[in-house]
Amino acid sequence: MKKGWTGERLETFIYNRDAIDHLHRYAIAQQYVTGKTVLDIASGEGYGTNLLSENAAFVYGVDIDETTVAAATRKYHKNNIRFQQGSTSAIPLENQSVDVVVSFETIEHHDQHDEMMREIKRVLKPGGMVIISTPDKLYYSDQRNFKNEFHIKELYQQEFETLLSGYFAKQQLLAQRYCNGNSLITDIASPEQPVIMAGDYKAVQQTDIPALYLVAIASDESFDRQGLSVFDGSSIVEIEYQQKMAKIYNSNSYKVGHRVLMPFKFLKKAFK
Repeated sequence: MKKGWTGERLETFIYNRDAIDHLHRYAIAQQYVTGKTVLDIASGEGYGTNLLSENAAFVYGVDIDETTVAAATRKYHKNNIRFQQGSTSAIPLENQSVDVVVSFETIEHHDQHDEMMREIKRVLKPGGMVIISTPDKLYYSDQRNFKNEFHIKELYQQEFETLLSGYFAKQQLLAQRYCNGNSLITDIASPEQPVIMAGDYKAVQQTDIPALYLVAIASDESFDRQGLSVFDGSSIVEIEYQQKMAKIYNSNSYKVGHRVLMPFKFLKKAFK
């Protein structure tokens, strides 16, 4: 774990549920950026900007933290990437300069939501698109009785939809669930929702997994709408497991216990 890491920003040494959720969102965004000029606002470590650059013509990664911007610039060297310091209410780009704006898990970290939407609208070309995510306050905080110290203003689903509809004529709202190492993203308005089963040898039944996150795609023009998509997080889960096991094996308590039990293990083998 990096020194000074708070746990709020996702970085590439982290392999957990957050990684799976974020990577699924960027996988969705990649479908809309081919040949486009893109803004990744609150780009953080830069991995998402880098992923988008595989399909996009050019990607601006903008983050409020100058040190983070400098680190991302050193880490990702591509001709079609540029990292810059800026905020959601003061984006350092020209009017109508990008085709797509991507903003994942950003809006809840401040209370200048309308300012952010106006800035996104300003930098977007006519007919441009925003792909944005946020925790659903009902499921993320209220029902879990959970308080994220880094969140300033969370939104309920209706608030999120109302905010976007004030700036864009068309939108699709998606729900994101995490299910045993996989991320599921579905259209909230679709009558066909995934049926999730659970249980054991005694009983099996249908269950419900709350969608902690909302992902919206919004534009003034029509766009290809998302259906059900699943992000297979098995490789992330495996690395997470290996990291946990390595931490256990390298702990002092394990090493001491191993030394204490070694003679008994030897005798057990000898008398088999």
